Amino acid sequence: MIDLASGSWPFFGFNPWAGVLESTNAAPGTLQGGGEFLSGSFASDSRSLQYKLYVPGGYRNEPLPLVVMLHGCGQSAADFALGTGMNELAEQAQCLVLYPEQSSQANWNRCWNWYEQAHHERDEGEPALIAALTRSLIAQYAVDESRVSVAGLSSGGAMAVILGRTYPDLFKAVGCHSGLAHRSATDGFSAMSAMRDGADPACLTNPTPLASIPVIVFHGDVDRTVHQKNSADVVRQTIECHMAQAPGQVREVAMHEETGEASGRSFTRHTHRDETGDVIAEHWTIHGTGHAWSGGNSHGSYTDASGPDASKEMLRFFTQQ
Repeated sequence: MIDLASGSWPFFGFNPWAGVLESTNAAPGTLQGGGEFLSGSFASDSRSLQYKLYVPGGYRNEPLPLVVMLHGCGQSAADFALGTGMNELAEQAQCLVLYPEQSSQANWNRCWNWYEQAHHERDEGEPALIAALTRSLIAQYAVDESRVSVAGLSSGGAMAVILGRTYPDLFKAVGCHSGLAHRSATDGFSAMSAMRDGADPACLTNPTPLASIPVIVFHGDVDRTVHQKNSADVVRQTIECHMAQAPGQVREVAMHEETGEASGRSFTRHTHRDETGDVIAEHWTIHGTGHAWSGGNSHGSYTDASGPDASKEMLRFFTQQ
């Protein structure tokens, strides 16, 4: 997320991209559980991204699910893969995992610029670039386009929410860990306020309802970087968008609460279903966890080895969609 300690706010102005693929290049990486962890680069118009791609050992050019994973501030694609353990799960579940990597030229601390107005809309800014990269990988590999999901941590979680709301034709489910709702901020000042106290509710309502796709949210209740109110905002925004899809009709949403314990952390999970029984949102509050990926690998940054395995639960959620 934004470096609050430094008191500095990076702003990088650049033009929106058309989302046209210029080039991609993937190079073989090390084997992990029988699969390959590839490194590549992608260019679209005036911007480029480095990325990592996990291809499971069972890949035989037959359509597999794809999960796009967006790291948080100060992280790299490889670090995020290690901390979340998603590659190991992808080997078991047989899915591809794409890790776009933010450039330090776009943000000095490699944060996704979720808080800038230039990155809030379809076909603009970083959402357009990540969507174009995703589509280029779909073109190169056999991907089941009905099972493409996006998830992220912190600034990556906030960007995952933006991608789900602006590209519902591409992404079918969203995972947000310790992130914020779409349009929670439009500049550095409002970003700091939203991270500290939650966003202004008036900013989260879109006069033109966007498509609604299912979301799973994780947040620690002792997060000192991004207040847990923001996770409730993500869920509320998703439900409101779902309700707006049928104007003039009365739609009902039922909520089921569950409490439990996993790996030394207690949790509360709220599951929101519509009148047909479909899950709209799943909201996990991890008690005693700070700004860290729940159930993660301690060898990666911003992880808490205790608690429910967020990666496993997200992959389960994506598969159900």
